[in-house]
Amino acid sequence: MDLALEQARAAGVAGEVPVGCVIVRDGQVVARAGNRTHTDRDPTAHAELVAIRQAATTLGTERLIDCDLYVTLEPCAMCAAAMSFARIRRLYYGAADPKGGAVENGVRFFSAPTCHHRPDMYGGMNESESGALLKEFFAARR
Repeated sequence: MDLALEQARAAGVAGEVPVGCVIVRDGQVVARAGNRTHTDRDPTAHAELVAIRQAATTLGTERLIDCDLYVTLEPCAMCAAAMSFARIRRLYYGAADPKGGAVENGVRFFSAPTCHHRPDMYGGMNESESGALLKEFFAARR
């Protein structure tokens, strides 16, 4: 999670919402990313999607079966769906997102009967530090 927080900080410095993501397989980092929606002019360039794309390219497969994903903010519905399609093994996330989250909050994507794959989920990892990055970022914008 420390590496995901580094990615979040870098995203914040770049003017992006400070969310970071790291994907690990067999103890090795296979992808790392921060949000890039403004930089790439791409509304789908959330940290999780950028990292999933990197991991798939690095590993040469769209199925990330033995991979664990660490992200600093509870994933939205788009990112949760991508994790399901990629067959992410475990999801570790930092701060809960009552407004836009879709794992613990909102639509609870992985609980839907139409969800084909559900990763093991662990929330609250470095929650206070993840949340503080977001609060500081948005406080500076107001």
